[in-house]
Amino acid sequence: MKRHDNKILIGPSSFAAVDKMPLNSLLATGFEVVNNPFGRKLTKKELIDLLPGVTGLIAGLEPLDREVMELSDLKVISRCGSGVSNVDQEAARNLGITVCSTPDGPTNSVAELTVGVLLSLLRSVPAMDKALHNNVWDKRIGVELCGKTVLLIGFGKIGQRVSELMKPFQVTIVASDPFLSGKVGDVNILPLEQALRLADIVSIHASGVNEILGEREFSIMKNGVFILNAARGGLIDEDCLVSGLESGKITAAWLDSYSQEPYSGPLTRFSQVILTPHIGSYTQECRLRMETEAVENLLSALAGKVK
Repeated sequence: MKRHDNKILIGPSSFAAVDKMPLNSLLATGFEVVNNPFGRKLTKKELIDLLPGVTGLIAGLEPLDREVMELSDLKVISRCGSGVSNVDQEAARNLGITVCSTPDGPTNSVAELTVGVLLSLLRSVPAMDKALHNNVWDKRIGVELCGKTVLLIGFGKIGQRVSELMKPFQVTIVASDPFLSGKVGDVNILPLEQALRLADIVSIHASGVNEILGEREFSIMKNGVFILNAARGGLIDEDCLVSGLESGKITAAWLDSYSQEPYSGPLTRFSQVILTPHIGSYTQECRLRMETEAVENLLSALAGKVK
C-alpha cells in the first residue's frame, strides 16, 4: 500500500540506472516515489513545482536554497554524493530539515578518474586518438608523470586517495587546504600561493563554491602547468583558464564540472582540454554505494534515527 501522505522525490536522473536495489528498497517501504521527469539536473522552478507533498528528497546537485525549502514539505534531504554546497544548510536547520550525505561513496572513483585523465593529458592521448579516427597519423611527444610536483588543492578523502594512487609514479606531492596545516602523513600542507609556485600539475578536490583559482593565482603558476578540476565548476575562473591556454602558460586541462551544466562554453575549442560531463562518481560500484547509503540515510532520518 502506498503512503500518499509521504512522497519521496528522486533528483538524480541516473538514480538506480546501474542497480535497482536502492530504488526497490524505497518502494518496499510503501512511500510514493516520484522520479525526476526531465532526465537532467532539476531547475529551481522545477523543484518548487515538484516538492509539494514531498517529505524526503534524494538529492543530486539541485539548487536547494531557502525559498525552495520554504515552499516545500521537506523533512529530509539525503544527498547522493559527498558535498552539500548546493544546500542552504542554515535555512535547512531553521526549517527543521535534516540534511545527510554520502561522503565516502565517490572517493575511489573520483580519484581513479583523476589519475587516469592526468596520464592521458600528459601524453595527449585524446588528440591523437581523434586524429587517428580521422585517418591522420599524428605522433605527439608527451611528458612523464614521474618526477613532477603535484599540488592537490583540497586534501580531504578524495585528495588523500589521489595522493595514494600517485605515489608509485615517484612524484612530489604537496597539498593546500585551509582546514589543515603541517603534514598529513608524508604530504606537506602549504599556503596556496607557495604551493602554486612549485607545482607542475594542479588538481582541485576542494569543497565549497567560492573561486580558488583566479587571475592572481594563474599569474604565479609555472609556465606549462597542467590543471585538473574534479570538484565544483565555480572554483576556477574560466576566462583566466581560457587566456592561459591561449598563451601557452597552461599546457592542458581537464574539467569534470562547470558553473553552468550542461556545458557548451569556450573550452570546447581547445584540443588539449579534456571535458567530461560531471562523471566523477559514475562507476557501477560507486553509484551503488552512494545510492544505497543515500536511501538508508533518508529512511533513518525520516524515522528519527539520524547518524
